Amino acid sequence: MTTSTRQHDTADSPRGWVFQTNLRTAAGRLARRPVTAKSHQFGLFWRVFAVNGVILLIAFALLVLTPIEVSSPTTTDQLLVLSAGLAVMLVANAALLRFSLTPLRRLADQMGTVDVLDPGERLERSGTAEVATVIEAFNTALDRLEAERRSSTRRVLFAQEAERRRIAQELHDQIGQDLTAVVLELKRVQARVTPEEAETLADAQELARESLEDLRRISHQLRPVALDDLGLSSAIAALCSDITRRTEFDIEFDGVAGTLPPIDRDTELAIYRVAQESITNAVRHSGGTRVNVTLTAQPSGLVLRVADDGCGFEPPTGGGGIRGMRERALAIGGRLTVGSTQNGGAVTLRLPLVDGAAR
Repeated sequence: MTTSTRQHDTADSPRGWVFQTNLRTAAGRLARRPVTAKSHQFGLFWRVFAVNGVILLIAFALLVLTPIEVSSPTTTDQLLVLSAGLAVMLVANAALLRFSLTPLRRLADQMGTVDVLDPGERLERSGTAEVATVIEAFNTALDRLEAERRSSTRRVLFAQEAERRRIAQELHDQIGQDLTAVVLELKRVQARVTPEEAETLADAQELARESLEDLRRISHQLRPVALDDLGLSSAIAALCSDITRRTEFDIEFDGVAGTLPPIDRDTELAIYRVAQESITNAVRHSGGTRVNVTLTAQPSGLVLRVADDGCGFEPPTGGGGIRGMRERALAIGGRLTVGSTQNGGAVTLRLPLVDGAAR
């Protein structure tokens, strides 16, 4: 009887009451959903109280309704009965607590592996009312954290693209025009000098032309003109052709499978950048010779896949380029997966539809 009284006092003591009150206050502040009377009825405290109450009621009934009694000094049979009752109480409490606190262990494991760049993972609300409230509060905090991270990443990336567009325009309008004037001036002077000097001027003219071509290439990489003029599919096709021409890789783009949904300019640019970074990574690091790019319009959304025949990816797959692609996918509400296949490596971007449009 003394054991039961201590158990009840511990659960209902001021210290235990303050702990439960603080837990519910913090959870309510995060989840914005207070614990109802119905859920409180099945809380951890009431479960432990009910189990111990049932055991004590059985012990009380045995003492009242049966000839069992406890004498002093205690006999061997009485010790066996008391030990069995104590064992039953301990096992029942251990089983109840283990069952009730298992969701907290899963929550702790998820806290250690959560990645805001790979959103969507949530823990199912389960367990006692207190445990379920903590899980719901954690899921709500993840929702808010991912939304804030998506919003801030979107602003940063699109600000970077705006700055790229400005720099590309400056390179084209200022330095590009100056280099063109240098080439024309060298050509004009070349006709007025000696053959030896003309040969030197021809070398300088060729160097200026090469610099002008490099400038145009950098300007196009900063802001793909084909994306503005022809759209996403044609821009990816032009990208594959350009990289094929400059490298020994055979890069194939099969066009768009299905009909592309309406896509805003920022989302188009993010998809293009993911394709560009994926192809560049394959050329630099895969060790293969072929890259296949597919863009598929599905009822559930848009899927971009870049696969190569190289060595695949070795964990951890969290380099700077892959992290940048994950951030772009997060900014447009997509999901990026990176992994190895039987034939090499593959990068897949999945973008769900919102009101019939990819955005």
